[in-house]
Amino acid sequence: MGARATLVQLLTSLSEAAAEAGEGSEDAAWCEVWQRHRPRLLTLLADPLPEVRREALPIAECVDVLLERWQAETDPTVRLPTLLVLGTATAGADDARAVERVREAVTGVLRTDTPVMRVAAVHSWAAFDPLAPVRELDLLVEVLSDPAVRPQFEKLWFVPDIGGPLNREGVLSWTARPLEDAPQTALSFVVRLVDAARRTGDTLLCQAALDEAWRLLVVMPSAASALLPHAGALLCDPDDGVRYRAAHLLAVLGARSAPYADELAALLDDLAEDEFFEGTVGDHARWALTRMGDRRALPELVERLYEPYRDQYTLGYCLSDPHLPEVEEVLAPLRAHAEILLPGVRKLLRDDGKGGALTCSFLNVLQAWGPAAAPALPEVVALLDDARYSLYAVDALVAMGPAAASAESAVRRCTVLDHSGNHHKVAWAAWRLGGDRDTALRLIGEAVLTQEGPLYGPVDLLGDFGPAAAPYADRVQQLMQHGDTWLRPRAAVALWSITGEPEPSVSVLEEYLPPIAHGGDSYGSFFYALQALARIGTVSPAARAVLSGVQGFDRPLSTYRDHRAVLQDEMIRSAIDDVLALPCS
Repeated sequence: MGARATLVQLLTSLSEAAAEAGEGSEDAAWCEVWQRHRPRLLTLLADPLPEVRREALPIAECVDVLLERWQAETDPTVRLPTLLVLGTATAGADDARAVERVREAVTGVLRTDTPVMRVAAVHSWAAFDPLAPVRELDLLVEVLSDPAVRPQFEKLWFVPDIGGPLNREGVLSWTARPLEDAPQTALSFVVRLVDAARRTGDTLLCQAALDEAWRLLVVMPSAASALLPHAGALLCDPDDGVRYRAAHLLAVLGARSAPYADELAALLDDLAEDEFFEGTVGDHARWALTRMGDRRALPELVERLYEPYRDQYTLGYCLSDPHLPEVEEVLAPLRAHAEILLPGVRKLLRDDGKGGALTCSFLNVLQAWGPAAAPALPEVVALLDDARYSLYAVDALVAMGPAAASAESAVRRCTVLDHSGNHHKVAWAAWRLGGDRDTALRLIGEAVLTQEGPLYGPVDLLGDFGPAAAPYADRVQQLMQHGDTWLRPRAAVALWSITGEPEPSVSVLEEYLPPIAHGGDSYGSFFYALQALARIGTVSPAARAVLSGVQGFDRPLSTYRDHRAVLQDEMIRSAIDDVLALPCS
């Protein structure tokens, strides 16, 4: 029926599933049945059909069996995957003699075989010797950048359980993975490939190398200085995909891309796209200019940001690929240009506010702009009667400050009745806009005293009342001492605000700093603690030492692996700078 190769895939998948499950997790009869049938299964390694022989390679398991197959195999489409599987099997082998025989086979291929087979030999060797790709970097760059060799990859590079061969660009991406543990070598690899692609006009190579450059940048910030001039030079490349990637990379690099501002401005009307990524070259060029504060990006910025949402509710993308930023990521930092941008935001809130895809996003932007957003007061007040947006609107109004005082009565009427927390938020907001402080304090303070977990009442709101909240200080201190990871730092800030005393709040907040220095990834708690310490205005020598060490990390202070890795890293490092500038306690 033509399904023999597929059936062999099923057999290897069953075997791999049993191995991953571990001893004792599989059916009691599995091992006995597998071993009984294994001699017959091994005959598939010599099957007349090359595709069956390829798919049967993982069944071999044993290095000696694979070496025997390697010596007997003559079909190059089977020899290459045999070499790859041989390396993987050797990685788990305890037999030093067998490992040495595999090393001899691999080095023999490196010396005498075809270019594609030599690259495969590096991959095979890397499975049991991670430094092999570092030593053979010149070979990898030479073969992968040779346009004449490119067609050979699609003829030879088959891998078990993958339906078709990999092309050169797929192999390039796969080759970059073993280099991740040698970041400087990985950087040299992508830069040399970009240089080679520019010399030969190999656009597919250039795109693939830029993709790897991008993946490297979001895990190694120091790569920026080496990648910046290459991305800048490629802004005028005739290939749409190359310009797209170059513009996105420069946008992510932000102010460091300022030397290329004119070239980016020339691309604002570039409507070219990449086949697999969202947005146009012009969209990314515009974002790049906003990141460096260039006013040439401002005309039509709001409208362009809205455009992708006109016919769909949200954007779609793979999180590790280049993609357009969120509206807040672009507009929130542009408070200095709010006067220019507000008309566009206000118009969209009027035309598309209720039910619009970006209503909450625009309200978040207005909150970030603070008093500068005050002209949008009518549009924000109009959203208070819609439960989908009312609390976002409340935050925006409070951020506007005294200019929004006229909205106090409207805010008081917007409470969503089915959630007690909304009552607290609205009472707090009404007070901030000029309403009754004592009533709000009593409502919020009683909630902190009487409510149980998970949040134990609006502790973070209580701190805004300062010394007036003194009757609740003991409860706040109790929550700071015994609360969960989210609650303790917020209670610490509230206690400091109430008492005016840095301790014990500073000590509690500083507990959230060392985990990041030791490889943790609780960046949200870390950032909150930094902001709180900056507000309190003091830091201990021990915490200062921890933060100095974190500043030296050549990795993003973020768990993201797209442009947000760079944005969050910039934000957190700026907060660290603020804390390090404080006097020691």
